[in-house]
Amino acid sequence: MAKRTIGDLDVAGKKVLMRVDFNVPLDDAGQVTDDRRVRLAVPMIQDVLDRGGSVVLMSHLGRPQGEVNPKYSLQPAAAALAELIEAPVDLAADTVGKDATSKVASLGVGGVLVLENLRFHPGEKNGDAADYIATLAGFGDIYCNNAFGTCHRTEGSMFAVPKAMQEQGKPAVVGDLVAKEIKYLADTLAHPERPFVALLGGAKVSDKINVIDNLLGVCDKVLIGGAMAYTFSLAQGGRVGDSLVEHDKVDLARMLIEKGGDKLVLPIDTHCGDAFSGDCRKQVVAAGEIPDGFEGLDIGPETARLYADLLAGAKIVIWNGPMGVFEIEPFDAGTKAVAQAIAAGSSTSIIGGGDSAAAIEQLGFADQVSHVSTGGGASLEMLEGKSFASVDLLDET
Repeated sequence: MAKRTIGDLDVAGKKVLMRVDFNVPLDDAGQVTDDRRVRLAVPMIQDVLDRGGSVVLMSHLGRPQGEVNPKYSLQPAAAALAELIEAPVDLAADTVGKDATSKVASLGVGGVLVLENLRFHPGEKNGDAADYIATLAGFGDIYCNNAFGTCHRTEGSMFAVPKAMQEQGKPAVVGDLVAKEIKYLADTLAHPERPFVALLGGAKVSDKINVIDNLLGVCDKVLIGGAMAYTFSLAQGGRVGDSLVEHDKVDLARMLIEKGGDKLVLPIDTHCGDAFSGDCRKQVVAAGEIPDGFEGLDIGPETARLYADLLAGAKIVIWNGPMGVFEIEPFDAGTKAVAQAIAAGSSTSIIGGGDSAAAIEQLGFADQVSHVSTGGGASLEMLEGKSFASVDLLDET
């Protein structure tokens, strides 16, 4: 999946229309509470500016349902960017209206313009509003997709806009964030070094069924943690107490156990409590022996040691989803143990987005792994083996 990158192009004197992921969390006062997505976009933006180009940034934020809603304005994200980048940052008052059109036309070399929330316009979700697509396509000389978190979607800015620009003879390429995701996720799955170990956690088997199914055909070991382990335990006839389980997915869990054989590794013990709280009564029990009145909240210490040993010997590790309730001590122990093992190992380590990315950052190991994905849902779909139309259409090398 070798795609042309923005680094392959001469951007001097050109306007680069760049799709970014500024879908950042905001507090009640409208302030950005986590600027990671903005920070990650800065190097690519700065690179274009340093090479004599200008940048028109487009992103969505939240779900404003195709209507203007100040609650979902990109103003806080634009303000966060202005603090991080060595360039003037302007915000258009609309997406494809008079203000955006005027500001794009007057954007000079070295300037950055953030268009207002794409989802304020119904054409973004529809993906087929001709005037909307044509206007956005006219805002740039080059299209750059640097928003991996939305690559699994075919919304207007992701698919129709680059397609329209290609039809006009304009380049449509990827940025560094998307290029890295392709390298670490798609290419790793296609040509893995061995042993190749996947570590999957999280609450629901239903969220990971297709991922587990696909990875069982690729990996040497697939290790299971998190609350979804209790659905597997129930499928084996175990006692799960008051643990979170998906009763309607027990048959699917049983099917995955049969398919996986010794590739699928389930917890051998469980750290449980009688309430969802750090000060509850706690006990460690063998897997499948959680008593009534208790719920599983983390993998147990024996499982943590087993998983750490398997991870330590791996050449490739993919981790998506925490092993327990990592936000509450002491039920962060399992997640911490596997994170330490991954960080200390010599494997190529790929951390999926969402909670596992949050965990690796919270635990302080983000700079000791090979790659932390910028897209939760997108990384899961790539691990399922799905292709992305919004990436497939971009220019090949």
